[in-house]
Amino acid sequence: MSQRQRPRKPVPEQTENALRRWLKERNITEVECLVPDITGNARGKIIPADKFSHDYGTRLPEGIFATTVTGDYPEDYYELVSPSDSDMYLRPDADTVRMVPWATDPTAQVIHDCYTRDDKPHELAPRNVLRRVLAAYADAGLRPVVAPEVEFFLVQKNTDPDFPLLPPAGRSGRPETARQSYSIDAVNEFDPILDLMYDYCDAMELDVDTLIHETGAAQLEVNFTHSDAMSRADQVFLFKRTMREAAMRHGIYATFLAKPMENEPGSALHIHQSVVDAKTGRNVFAGREPGRQSALFMHYLAGLQKYTPMAMAFFAPNVNSYRRLVFGEISPKNVQWGYDNRTCGLRVPLDTPENTRVESRFAGSDANPYLAMAATLACGLLGIREKLRPSPPTAESVGEESGKYELARSLGEALDDLESCKPLHALLGPRFVRAYIAIKRKEYETFFRVISSWEREFLLLNV
Repeated sequence: MSQRQRPRKPVPEQTENALRRWLKERNITEVECLVPDITGNARGKIIPADKFSHDYGTRLPEGIFATTVTGDYPEDYYELVSPSDSDMYLRPDADTVRMVPWATDPTAQVIHDCYTRDDKPHELAPRNVLRRVLAAYADAGLRPVVAPEVEFFLVQKNTDPDFPLLPPAGRSGRPETARQSYSIDAVNEFDPILDLMYDYCDAMELDVDTLIHETGAAQLEVNFTHSDAMSRADQVFLFKRTMREAAMRHGIYATFLAKPMENEPGSALHIHQSVVDAKTGRNVFAGREPGRQSALFMHYLAGLQKYTPMAMAFFAPNVNSYRRLVFGEISPKNVQWGYDNRTCGLRVPLDTPENTRVESRFAGSDANPYLAMAATLACGLLGIREKLRPSPPTAESVGEESGKYELARSLGEALDDLESCKPLHALLGPRFVRAYIAIKRKEYETFFRVISSWEREFLLLNV
């Protein structure tokens, strides 16, 4: 049998018909088949809609999940992927089909899942990593609910990487110079860009809830409504692409780099999380008495405290991520928790019992949303399994002024911590964790090969 004719598990007929009808009703001419890669960016293929309507599948080499952000490969590449560097089979998730509102011709985008030739979920695909963790919750009769908050900067176009990034001019023609936290007028400076962003989000049915101006110059935050973890990861993945496109249409960049400017704060991906009973939908974090949380909530919280330091490579996946954590003004530097205490890495908002939740503040906006959510949910589930107990809550400031720093200070340290944590390996998938560590170590080594301008300026003639 030829490779072209190799059988694969077909898309269910109901799903196939629904997708065909969706494409036909909107006169779609092209379909973008998207796959989130290790960094959380879109890879895939663009195919004609008439071919997609009867083919319902395409392939990509599995090597896209063993490639660094610079396009390099780790030394053990052929140990991480199959010896033949095989293709993966892609299958569309019909729930993710959306218009591409910035395309000239009617174009659809569909997130695809990756499978091996024997129809098993590919272990290196970030979407499958999250699905693996969610399956572990389902086995326990539980279902996580999350609400992400995504921060980002608008910056002037920068075509020369040797020059620092600068805030863009708004409608007034002047860039921001003072801190404008929660300023309505500062947000309105970028109305044309944000109006386009909202138009795109509406066309794509993204559940953007609120928009605020953050602490930094031209730094904004978008909040999403709470829902299941997979749909929220999908929406953050699509939103990043959407926001970059809206900004580019107005001649500037939107960046999700964790610490893009030396004298500005970093950007985070805060993840509010709770867990509900899969059958009843009841929030199992709520206690039986008003104002109290359940024992399961405490186990979950303790799991975050114990395992977050070993999962930091997923929350802070790039060398730049640690500039935000170590030098950020309000970035989390500890695994303490407190009620409505933003100096803690784990903040428990004051809310109604049914909305009992914890906000993990560790992930940067540069994190892959699928892996950040998979990692934080895995930490909490390990706490539940091990019936861990958290430290007492703190109402004190445990921020930068406390002098405490309890997390890895570099990507290298974070990868060492992750490598030693076998419980996380088991939940996320040993093959995936091994590949992730190899990819990120290669990136870390590549970074250290670069001689910076600081070294040339201060060391060239002074040492």
